[in-house]
Order: sequence, then structure tokens, then C-alpha cells
Amino acid sequence: MKVKAKKHLGQHFLNDENIARDIAEGLTWEGYDRVLEIGPGMGVLTKYILQAKKNIEVVEIDTESVEYLKENYQPFYPGFKIHSEDFLKMDFKSKFDEQIAILGNFPYNISSQIVFKALEDREMVPELCGMFQKEVAERIASKKGTKDYGILSVLTQAYYKCDYLFTVPEHVFTPPPRVKSGVILMRRYRTEIEGVSKSKFFQVVKAGFGQRRKTLRNSLKAMGIPEDLQDHEFMSLRAEQLSVEDFIELTKRMQ
Repeated sequence: MKVKAKKHLGQHFLNDENIARDIAEGLTWEGYDRVLEIGPGMGVLTKYILQAKKNIEVVEIDTESVEYLKENYQPFYPGFKIHSEDFLKMDFKSKFDEQIAILGNFPYNISSQIVFKALEDREMVPELCGMFQKEVAERIASKKGTKDYGILSVLTQAYYKCDYLFTVPEHVFTPPPRVKSGVILMRRYRTEIEGVSKSKFFQVVKAGFGQRRKTLRNSLKAMGIPEDLQDHEFMSLRAEQLSVEDFIELTKRMQ
């Protein structure tokens, strides 16, 4: 039985074993011993975790893939658990009672949403290692002052150390996508930012980059800039010129 890639699910099955192994080995396994793989398809990544006798659960929305995994993996690996549902709708706190990292060859059409879901459940997610469209991977890991640095960069790096691991060419997938892919590793270094409301922080970052060609004095005007911030050096800069810690300091002053 072979599973056919479905366009509406954004499926591009990886068929290079070396790359699959490299992605699986990107996880550090520091501080956790369980992994949730998103969209395993036919298990090209899954088997490398199972072969290493590590604990892996998978979540798959494609019923054909679920049947394939039940037939080809579940009988041979006791305890291998398959969640047949939409990852974006999973309730982590009721599903899992321990830290669980995230792994996957992520569908391009929901890859950013996967990152935001990990941020929402960051208390449970110590690490994320996955494959994204290259430009999305670069945005997540980019630093201040670069053209790729933006909302996704700041919000992710506020809680996770992000490393761009390697680039993956188009021809190693079935069907091949039209763009290159990039693999990143996100390692959590904090779950909360002391003295900062998460909702306010997200609001400031999104407003700052909402008009990224304008200075923060203009892009944050609608939020109401406190009097003591009016002449601060931040106000004459554009959002891309502020580091993550700068945005944290700015949010503290905007609260």
C-alpha cells in the first residue's frame, strides 16, 4: 500500500533517507523523552525515532496515511500512538501529561500556524525540529536588521533559540514542490517574559511590523505612546532595527 500525496493537504512526501535521518537527529532530547510528529505520511521520519527506541506519537489528518501507519508501524512497535486529528485543534494540556517536542516535514500551508500553536503551548513544548518552506524557515531564524526579520522572528525568538540547520532541494520530494525547503531547530529557553503581558507583547510586535517602512512613532501611534516614550530612541527606529530584548523593553514601557 502506498499513500498518494494530496494537494489540498499540502503533502510533499520526503523520499531521501539521509535527509530524513538528519531531521530526526536534529532533536537534542534534552529535558524530555517524548516527541509528537506532525503529518508523518508514510513514516519516513517516524522510523528513525522508533529505531532509536525513542518515544514518538504522531498526529495525522489524512485517513489514508493513518491506515498505512496502523498496518506498517503499529503492529511492530508496542505503544506507538496515532492521533487521527487536526494538530492545530489539539488540546495539549488534556492530551499530554509531560513535556513533548514537535517534529515534522510540515505542510507549507499551515507551517506558520504550527509555530504559533507551539508558542501557545510552549510550557509543554521544549523543542521543535521541522522542515518548512525555505523562506519561512529563514524568517523564523533571522536576526534584526535583515529583510526576513519580522513578526514571526520576534515572537518565536522571545521564547525559543532558533537555528537554521540546512536547506533541502526540491527533487527529494514526491511530488516535488516549486520551492526549496529549510530545516530549523527551536529550543525553548523561557516560557514567560518577566514583567510583560504576552498579549501586549504580541500587540506591540504586530503593530510595529504592520507598517515596517515607518518609524515606530508612526506605526505605534494608534496604540497610544506614553509621554515618557515620545523622545526615546526607539521611536525614531523602524521595527526591523529592534532586537527581541528591545521589543520586550518597549512593551514594558507601553503597558
